[in-house]
Amino acid sequence: MLRRPSSPIFLVAGTIIALFLVYHQVYSPAWLHPSPRNTAGRLSQHDGGDIYNSTLGFEKIFVISLPSRTDRRDGITLAAALSGIELEFIDGVDGAAIPEKALPHTSKQDLLSGPGLGAWRGHLNAIQEIVRRNLTSALILEDDADWDVRIRDLLHNFALSSRALTQPLVDKGTNAYADPTYPNPLDTSPSSTPDLMFDNLPATAKPLISPYGDEWDVLWLGHCGMHFPFADNKMISKGRVVQADQTVPQRNYLWSISYPNDLKEQYADHMRITHHVQDGTCSLAYAINQRSARKLLYEAGLKDVISAFDITLRWFCEGTGEPNRGYHNCLTTSPSLFSIHLPAGPKKHNSDISDHGDGDQEERTELLRWSVRMNAKVLIDGRTDFVDQYPDI
Repeated sequence: MLRRPSSPIFLVAGTIIALFLVYHQVYSPAWLHPSPRNTAGRLSQHDGGDIYNSTLGFEKIFVISLPSRTDRRDGITLAAALSGIELEFIDGVDGAAIPEKALPHTSKQDLLSGPGLGAWRGHLNAIQEIVRRNLTSALILEDDADWDVRIRDLLHNFALSSRALTQPLVDKGTNAYADPTYPNPLDTSPSSTPDLMFDNLPATAKPLISPYGDEWDVLWLGHCGMHFPFADNKMISKGRVVQADQTVPQRNYLWSISYPNDLKEQYADHMRITHHVQDGTCSLAYAINQRSARKLLYEAGLKDVISAFDITLRWFCEGTGEPNRGYHNCLTTSPSLFSIHLPAGPKKHNSDISDHGDGDQEERTELLRWSVRMNAKVLIDGRTDFVDQYPDI
C-alpha cells in the first residue's frame, strides 16, 4: 500500500496545534473550560452547571451605565472580557430629563428628584427590557461593579445554599423545607433557626427553572450592607446557610454600611452566610426572573416614586414602604459577591449621584480578595499570581 511521504509543513502545523491544545488545557482560565471543576456537591450541567457559562446561569446580564461615563464602560467591559462574561449595556438616564408627568404620584410625599431619579429610571429601563423581551432571568449590574476571579465557584456555592433554603426537601412532600420558618413564619415559628452547614446540606428537589432554585424573586448579590433577618420580623424567613470560605477577608477587614455588622459580630473569620434580605442598601448587583420583573415593574415603576431605587428594592423584598410594595422572596449573601470598584484619582469621580468628598484616593475594591479589576494586568498577561487585597494577618 502506497503512503504519501510526510510533508515538513504538515509536521510543523501538527506540532503547533498540539502545543496549543496543551497550553489551552493547562494554562487557560477555568471559566473557558466547558464543565465545572471537581467541587464537592457540584451541580451537574443539566441542573445548574450553566452557572459556569458566559451569563453566570442567567439568560442575560445587563449593565446600567450613563453613555457619558466611557471610563466606567471601558472598565467593566475589560473585567467582563477577562472573566469570559457577556454583557449588554442599558443606558443610564439624566434625572433632569425626566418630566414630572412621567412619575407616578398619588400621595403628599415629595417625589424623588435629581441624579437619584435618573438612577431609578435606569434600573426601571433594565427591568422593562426583561419584561419586554420575555427573558427568563437577568443579572443587573451597575457599571462600577467588581467581582472575584473565582466568581463562578462562588455563585455555584450560593446556588447550592439558596436551594437548601427554598427548595422542598426530597421525599418529604412539596411543603417541607429545611428552614422551618419558610416560606413565611407562623405565629408558632421560632424566632431563629439552627444554622445549615454548607458541607452538610439536606437533599432538596432539583429545580426546573433556574439553577438557583425555582421560588426566588430577587437574588441581591451586590450590596453595601445587609442585616440578617430580625428575630421579631413576622414576614421574613430566618434560615441561614453557613460556609467556611477563604475568599472572605478576615473579620478585621469587614465593612458594612449597616450597623451593627451582623457577620462580623456573630461569626468567625472567613465565613459566608446565605440568608433572606433584611435592610439591604445599594443595588449594585441583583438578579430577577420574568415573574418578579413584572412584579417589580409594577411596584417600583407604577407606584409613587419617593425613594432611591435600592430603598424601593428593599421595600419590595420586605413587604414594607409607603405605599406598601408587597412581600417577595429575596435571597442574599454576606459579604456581598459583587462590590464597588473605586479607581485611582479624584474621589468626586466615584459617583454621579452622591458627593464622595474632595481629594484623591488609591485604587481599591472593598471586600474582594482577588478582585478582577485589581488583577486586570495579571489576567491580561495570563498569569495566576493574583494580588490579594486583604491578606491574612
